[in-house]
Amino acid sequence: MRAFHSDTFVLPLPPGHPFPMTKYRLLREAAEASMPGIRVGEAPPASDGELALAHEPSWIDAVVHGTTTAAQQREIGFPWSERMVERARRSVGASIAAARTALFGNGQGPEGVAANLAGGTHHAYAHKGSGYCVFNDVAVAARLMQAEWHRAQRALLRVIVIDLDVHQGNGTAHIFRDDDTVFTLSLHGARNFPFRKEPSDLDVELPDGCTDEPYLAALDTALAAAWERTADALPGLAFYLAGADPHEGDRLGRLKLSAEGLAERDRRVLAALRARGIPVALSMAGGYGRDLHNTVAVQRRTLELALQSWQLWRAEHRAVA
Repeated sequence: MRAFHSDTFVLPLPPGHPFPMTKYRLLREAAEASMPGIRVGEAPPASDGELALAHEPSWIDAVVHGTTTAAQQREIGFPWSERMVERARRSVGASIAAARTALFGNGQGPEGVAANLAGGTHHAYAHKGSGYCVFNDVAVAARLMQAEWHRAQRALLRVIVIDLDVHQGNGTAHIFRDDDTVFTLSLHGARNFPFRKEPSDLDVELPDGCTDEPYLAALDTALAAAWERTADALPGLAFYLAGADPHEGDRLGRLKLSAEGLAERDRRVLAALRARGIPVALSMAGGYGRDLHNTVAVQRRTLELALQSWQLWRAEHRAVA
């Protein structure tokens, strides 16, 4: 299974900054050390033209040339730097590479599953960044894959975004609000950031302190509703934001899922996509553990389950061939 990283581009954050930048390197190192079935590679940068599939040119220009205002930088949560620009480009590039791998493979059919070891920058709007998100990796990658699929197949590619980060995917919902080719599903904390939500195609709000059993029941109901609402035009590609921040040890999550509850979440999503033959590009999205190693352990388990799903996908497709 292919996975793409951008962790060599570390931002020069001031001392005491709350963003856990080191988690990306720790996850990559864990994957390289203990998961030989995953081939990790550095993500390519997204071009301005690719970014413009989901972002206004004025926003791209402001980010690239360092003319974002102090207020815009505060909303993102990062000071501007050349490394911030490069990291933002490569975070998008990693989701593009994962989606292209899952959907097209190496020219011999879809790989079925691939991963971005960062990504999930779902708070970025077309015209601005927010909440540690500069560009929206899923939105850019979804639109680029639709264009590439149309060029290759002369057909429409429908997309589903399954956003299970604890924070609502407001930027993604806003970008695709008038686009019936992309179905957006968000399962998130009702009282958590962003405090002004944008309507997804399907939103499920969860109370503070939600534990495994009610969470998984809500997930099952949401997935059933998503499949019912897309039954007449099944998605041909999925983006799965497998946030670690619903974990009980997360500083920002406010939910109380156990590590095993999150693993079961991942199993159910991956099994549902595999059963329908829908290739999926994963991103790790949020995770702000009081003990960062707990966050990395949750995300490492997500990768293990993704690898298992990839192996099952490959076996099933070889059997059919």
